[in-house]
Amino acid sequence: MIIDFENIESKDIEGFKGGKGMLHTCNFEDEDNKIMLSCLEPGASSGYHCHKDNSEVIYIISGDVKFRYDDKEEILHTGQVHYCPRGHSHCFENIGKDKLIYFAQVAEHKK
Repeated sequence: MIIDFENIESKDIEGFKGGKGMLHTCNFEDEDNKIMLSCLEPGASSGYHCHKDNSEVIYIISGDVKFRYDDKEEILHTGQVHYCPRGHSHCFENIGKDKLIYFAQVAEHKK
């Protein structure tokens, strides 16, 4: 199956999950996964949230980002991956001067 983000409508979300600033995202979703190509403006952030019934993998395509993962802070750069397993919490902020571009997958975990 091919997912072509160029043929998926982009959404603009102000204050994603209670964060600040603008997120631009193209999303593919089915019952098992949410697959996203997203761009976070400089200084923008997501709100802190728990992955209760799913997990998330975020690959940094371009930019610098600060994650709060549970009680730790992590700085990631282009080419690195952040993983938030089920039951853990995180938020992230674009700390660079340019747009943060990333690919993310949220996998649902069946009980």
